[in-house]
Amino acid sequence: MDNGITRRQGLQFAGLAAATAATVAAPAMAATGAPPFVTKIDFKDPIWNRDTYARMDGDLNPNNEKIGWIKGKAFGVRPNETVRTLFEVDGFSFVRIKQLPNGDWRRMLREIVFYRDPETREILKTWRNPYTNEDVRVVPIANDPFNFTHSAWIQGGPSYGGLRDDKAPPKKPFLLNWFEGPDDTLVCQTGIDMMYPNALQPDKWVRESSGRMNRVSEHFIYTVKKADVLNPKMTHLKHIGAWSRITPWLPWMLMGQAEGHISYFTHFATANSIKELPADIVAAAAAMDKKWLSAPTEDYGPSLSSLENFAREQTPAPVPAGWTPPKPPQPR
Repeated sequence: MDNGITRRQGLQFAGLAAATAATVAAPAMAATGAPPFVTKIDFKDPIWNRDTYARMDGDLNPNNEKIGWIKGKAFGVRPNETVRTLFEVDGFSFVRIKQLPNGDWRRMLREIVFYRDPETREILKTWRNPYTNEDVRVVPIANDPFNFTHSAWIQGGPSYGGLRDDKAPPKKPFLLNWFEGPDDTLVCQTGIDMMYPNALQPDKWVRESSGRMNRVSEHFIYTVKKADVLNPKMTHLKHIGAWSRITPWLPWMLMGQAEGHISYFTHFATANSIKELPADIVAAAAAMDKKWLSAPTEDYGPSLSSLENFAREQTPAPVPAGWTPPKPPQPR
């Protein structure tokens, strides 16, 4: 989740009424005492894009935490077979943002996501893999941290601890894909498509590894109220959105290099307080470590995805004699 993202040039925003424009001169100082930020809507202004994206991602007042929640489903995709629901996903994140000396914003985040049984909605500790008919131990997504910088210039994508060695991109202004939505809303689309070396190499992680390379694609849609964007008192922009991710089989599924992949399809929004989060996932996170119930106060790293964290925190599963990855059905 980085701002080294694919983007198309934003649509030009129609001129605001003069009376409105007079109230949103940039930069605007938030009444809360947060650093100044741009509120005047201009899809082709990289400073406005940077500040608005940071306001969606977190709260520009570093004394405030932004709580986000995410809900949805993860699907299994194999050749010659109907896509099937594997489990629900349900989680939350805590974000803090601090301004850097050059005016950019550093986002510091912890996130944790649990998997639920799609029928009972219980948090899964073990799961019956329908492709292998094997009970496997479920490992939730637990990323601490996942940080990056909101800049007025396109940044390189996440390095995942050096596995993804992207060269510095050409210096281009940071322009997101914005358009006007219904009922005085603004809609933003972002995404990133990656292919990089797998932290779970198949010679060591025989049952967990999907192969030498990871192919991952993530895409987001944010919807915000135009009035909130224009309001200099709104250091955070509440929003509703959607997140999709295409990723290899989760390593704890023990699928090896079987054909197919996982597809996440979820929605997300801002929570006003931790009381709005499901009590069972809050309790499960606290049982793991109470750090998951607050945002980082300082910047540290590295920032890794769940795949790299799995490689650091887990151990390879035993390989039964004669084991081979499950094969999809043959075409009829």
